[in-house]
Amino acid sequence: MEGNMKLAVNVDHIATLREARRHTIPDPVLAALLAEQAGAEGIVCHIRSDRRHIKERDLRLLRQTVKTKLNVEMAATDEMKHIAKDIGPDVVSLVPERDEEITTEGGLDVRSKEALLKAHIQELRQEGIRVSIFVDPDTDQIDACRRAEVDLIEINTGKYAELKPGDKRERALEEIQKAAKHAAGLGLEIHAGHGLDYFNVKPVAAISEMKEFSIGFAILARAAIVGIDRAVREMIALIA
Repeated sequence: MEGNMKLAVNVDHIATLREARRHTIPDPVLAALLAEQAGAEGIVCHIRSDRRHIKERDLRLLRQTVKTKLNVEMAATDEMKHIAKDIGPDVVSLVPERDEEITTEGGLDVRSKEALLKAHIQELRQEGIRVSIFVDPDTDQIDACRRAEVDLIEINTGKYAELKPGDKRERALEEIQKAAKHAAGLGLEIHAGHGLDYFNVKPVAAISEMKEFSIGFAILARAAIVGIDRAVREMIALIA
């Protein structure tokens, strides 16, 4: 309920900065530890097929050091399934992936891949891994998530986050509210993320069905100026 909202910090962009110079610094593992010390209740990272930022080494070190919860985003491929089984994160979040995108652009189309996803999810759950799907605020897609037997969903807030304050953004917020209520009625745990920042997060945090936010870029961009500890604490204060 309101007031119990958790923050999971995505550390991908620390790895992006490291890879810009093909260096060993900055280290996403150190960023994760600092975020946890500042009060984050989860660490998120996305291992992509092209390894553009997070690498297997990062995953292994994060698994050894994260004390709260490690959530690894990945595509629903056999390669990634094997990595998940090897690393054993607390949560695997299934996301769509396109080579040309800068970041994940939309929710997974669960309806068109329901049978394949269900088998993939069952394999991961047999390993004791909770499974989430990153999904648009669409009730039909959320119904498909339920049928695919995920434990939780992450509602894509990207459309809302891209809009300036006004009627269009209010309608996008209403879509998220409706989706969250629908998902809660199906017994799904509800998280949200994508494009959320210090200026637009509060209306989404007011949705009582929400349990957790996954936020990366906004926090790490602010951390570049004020440090990770302060950036994380400020976001926690906003969502609380």
